[in-house]
Amino acid sequence: MQENEKFLYKYLNNASPTGFEASGQQLWLDYIKPYVDQYFTDSYGTAVGVVNPDAPFKVVIEAHADEISWFVNYITPEGYIYVRRNGGSDHMIAPSMRVNIHTDDKVIPGVFGWPAIHVRKGDKEDKPSLENIFIDVGARSKEEVEKMGIHVGCVATFQDELIDLNGNFFAGRALDNRVGGYMIAQVLKKLHDAGKKLPFALYVVNAVQEEIGLRGAQMIAAKIKPNVAVITDVCHDTTAPMYNKITSGEQVAGDGPVLTYGASVHKKLLDLIIAAADKRKIPFQRAAASRGTGTDTDAFAYSNEGVPAALISLPLKYMHTTVETASKKDINSVIDLITAFLEDLDPNYNFKYIG
Repeated sequence: MQENEKFLYKYLNNASPTGFEASGQQLWLDYIKPYVDQYFTDSYGTAVGVVNPDAPFKVVIEAHADEISWFVNYITPEGYIYVRRNGGSDHMIAPSMRVNIHTDDKVIPGVFGWPAIHVRKGDKEDKPSLENIFIDVGARSKEEVEKMGIHVGCVATFQDELIDLNGNFFAGRALDNRVGGYMIAQVLKKLHDAGKKLPFALYVVNAVQEEIGLRGAQMIAAKIKPNVAVITDVCHDTTAPMYNKITSGEQVAGDGPVLTYGASVHKKLLDLIIAAADKRKIPFQRAAASRGTGTDTDAFAYSNEGVPAALISLPLKYMHTTVETASKKDINSVIDLITAFLEDLDPNYNFKYIG
């Protein structure tokens, strides 16, 4: 296994729930340090590597570091644990899943229990909901649970780890969007290994708290005050069963990065990205957003006095499950496309629509 793939597995398999991203951010920082001139973090844990920091024109490439998870919300007298969401966690997939509960000093395994098929009521059986899913940690009382160090506010993450599918895909939890953190790290490495000197300052940003409202991006955009921001996140592969292309468009895992059109996406910046793709014959797809993109693109675009921002998405199957699945070819194409855009960008380019 190559060094970059070893990092991908280590980084993806590490838990990094929203609001508790520090361990994953440290892994990411340790990896990028050889490729940057300086780095810093903010008060909530967003991590930033900087190349050519003295240049006046500032370009951001960004991903978000956090994954969805659960908060311990209520412990019953019998020792069962009820939860609430931390981000967009899916109650439908929870029953029978294994979890790690992160306490102040250790990680405790548990399972989402569910009544056996023998005792359920056929067509009238209950469906999983936030009111009925629960975690069992092998305790018989609330007191026993608390003696284990578990309390209200502890975070639980699913245990599933990254796997290879048929040599062509990666599948696992938290590809949304730590695979983005991997990709921007590889852009850094490619630029460094090629000895590329950029005529602008490059800020490589791994932001926290995207899953609860783009919060990390909002904070770091105010701190950096960039001139341009290119965001990478995931979007839906809509060719898998049960997706509606009429409402969601057609994006295919394996057919290249997806470039989104929308009000928060700066059209002149998007055109530069498309030109970089066409110049190198990097395949890409298109999508449209009716309002915001729902990604950190929006936070950067509407920060400060307005920042030209664009979104490069990775098509993903089964988003917000433990088997999020992405094409290896697409991952490499996103890395190539961001690198190409940076190689071609002229800091003197006029991004104004008028005048």
